[in-house]
Parts: sequence; C-alpha cells; structure tokens
Amino acid sequence: MVGGSVGQIDAMTLSGECMESCNTRRRGNLNKKVSHSNHQQRRHSEMCSSSSWSVYLIVSAHLPKTYVGVTTNFSRRLKQHNGELKGGAKATRAGRPWVCACLVQGFKGRSEACEFESKWKSFSRKLHRKRNIEDLGKKEDHGSLFLLQHREAALQRLKGSFDCSHLEINWEFQCLSSSSD
Repeated sequence: MVGGSVGQIDAMTLSGECMESCNTRRRGNLNKKVSHSNHQQRRHSEMCSSSSWSVYLIVSAHLPKTYVGVTTNFSRRLKQHNGELKGGAKATRAGRPWVCACLVQGFKGRSEACEFESKWKSFSRKLHRKRNIEDLGKKEDHGSLFLLQHREAALQRLKGSFDCSHLEINWEFQCLSSSSD
C-alpha cells in the first residue's frame, strides 16, 4: 500500500447512531431523529465532526464484487464485513473474505466523507462497463481486476468534480491502469 499500513489506522469506532445518521441522510429522510443521552450526544457529536473519516473500497477474494463504504475505523469495519465482528453490511456477506483495495483519508468530517462515498458510487453506476476482447478470453480473470479498474476510472472522474487536494488516496493493488494521488 502507498502511504502507510491500513492496520495502523487509529480512530474511534463508528457508532450505530452515527452510521444510522449518515444512512438516513443518504436516503433523504432528513426528519428522522435519533435519541441520545447527554453522554451519547457528546460522543456522537465528537465522532461526526472527527477528521478521521475514511472512504474505502474492498474487493471480494472469491467473487467478482466490490463494495464502497465510509467509516472512522477501517480495520474494525473490515473485520465486520468479514464476519469476525458483528455489524457488517448485508451486501458483503456473500463475498467473504474481503480485502482492502483502496483507502481514502483526510476528510474534514462525516458529511464530506458521505458525499464522496455517494458520488463515487454514483460515478461507478453511470460509467459504462466495457471489457476488452482479450480480457473476456482469460480464464484466470474472474472479474475482480476489471471491477477495480472500473472503480478507479469512476474515482478519476469524481476527482474532476470534487476537491481531493487534501485527501490521501492509497491503492493496495499495483495492477491498476494508472497510479492515483
């Protein structure tokens, strides 16, 4: 990995309340309120304003699947996706085990990280998926490399509409078509 070890990320654990808040905002349900005790409110406020928010791309070791998410503690979140800890996303159960493909760090807060995650997913959906004729004939290619290249292309497009100058983008895989900042 370029720029440090993923396992060395030291950040607060993403609480269920904060994750729900992020997911609620993404669904457009701005009226939903989450009740907190005073201690929970302080902790929630600290976490949501933390500068340690990251957006990550993971890839399945067995299936041609990728997943983009947001967290304050990547190593814990990856363990959740892999079923080692409770709380992984349903969408990642079938692809276990998962490995880190890309980690984007340096967001100013939860809001910016969630916006980046949403835009990356949107660009990935809108970007045409075109495979080279040579790739279709390779039996060892089960699609993961193609999907990673597709996500990288979407990230390159995202950089054109999102200020990434303060972000650190670390790719785990050296087999991608171009290097990232």
